[in-house]
Amino acid sequence: MLEAMGQRAKAAARQLARATTDQKNAALVALADRLWADRVEILAANAIDVEAAKANGLSAAMIDRLLLNEARLAGIAADQRNVVTLPDPVGEIFEASTLPNGLAIHKQRVPLGVLGVIYEARPNVTVDVAGLALKTGNAVILRGGSETLNSNRALVNSIQYALAQAELPGDIVQFIDDADRARVTELLALDHYVDMIIPRGGAGLHQFCREHSRIPVITGGIGICHLFVDESADLDAALKIIFNAKTQRPTVCNALDTALIHRAVAAEFLPRLVDYLGVAGVTFRTDPSAQPYLVTDPRVNPAGPDDFDTEWLALILGLKVVGSLDEAIEHIEAHSTAHSDGILTRTDEHAARFIAEVDSAAVYVNASTRFTDGSQFGLGAEVAISTQRLHARGPMGLRELTTYKWVVIGQGHVRP
Repeated sequence: MLEAMGQRAKAAARQLARATTDQKNAALVALADRLWADRVEILAANAIDVEAAKANGLSAAMIDRLLLNEARLAGIAADQRNVVTLPDPVGEIFEASTLPNGLAIHKQRVPLGVLGVIYEARPNVTVDVAGLALKTGNAVILRGGSETLNSNRALVNSIQYALAQAELPGDIVQFIDDADRARVTELLALDHYVDMIIPRGGAGLHQFCREHSRIPVITGGIGICHLFVDESADLDAALKIIFNAKTQRPTVCNALDTALIHRAVAAEFLPRLVDYLGVAGVTFRTDPSAQPYLVTDPRVNPAGPDDFDTEWLALILGLKVVGSLDEAIEHIEAHSTAHSDGILTRTDEHAARFIAEVDSAAVYVNASTRFTDGSQFGLGAEVAISTQRLHARGPMGLRELTTYKWVVIGQGHVRP
């Protein structure tokens, strides 16, 4: 089954390469319209998945990621309209030069080809990936988790309708409508047809793809995120930033997991932080360095041996007191997943050092980590957040779904 899907995807990618920007944008507008027109069917299908997830004991974080409602669906549709407004990267010419022998050379941006995207729990990924792939001239094979099967069927129906409206081949977006995990292994072996694998899910999925794929894999999207409150930080602003980073949507990868507090401000700041976030239901796991600054409080518990290596995806925050910027950077280096980490400071030198030395895909100064997102970064949407160094880092939008070819134009040139 998947061999045939790969063949069709490769053929569809060649056809899509000939599509104009106007044609691709027309499909995106049709998709946004259709999602809203089909909202009753989509939300009914999603409700079946959510009820099954609850019955199967999925975590609150997973259920939150799975849930669609009218507001979320409207946001997904709006993201497609945003992608329409963005420049089409395909065909962009850059780094042009003319050699002394008269050869004209430039790089020209082209689609990657066929993407294989494996993901868990988030039905919005189905639409985000389809839209970004379409705009960048890539075909895509989607394999969502078993918990999203009904939602994805309904969403793919809307996508297929939009492709037909724009007179584009339906095989541009294909969906593996089979919950058997053997299909994942089969997809990872389609190296003759698929050019890149993008897993979106937990650490286990990422590790499985790295170990079993015959295709290059982009990994990321697992966040153990930190904010360091420097001794010169504006403490009132720091409270609001940490509150947002932890509570605005705690079940996502860019939510805050650990706050590091400089010892010089710990006595003043830590009790305020616990009270400020505790109102929102946040509980705390404290390193021994933080415990002397906090009175007995049922919301505050000693951290376990693995707590600072845990992506909470819940209203839980790790707390540690450090004596210097160096110690904060050392902690981040030891425990971060290189997703999103930041410093809250009024010392430019400290900010500059943090930016230079913290090797994360997104590094923040005096801002919430919750901004690590394709839409928030002005990319329209994202296909994933990469924490790797090769090809792409951070939110992967349109340009990150392209590569380039060298174009060499001569006038009868031969090499001497």
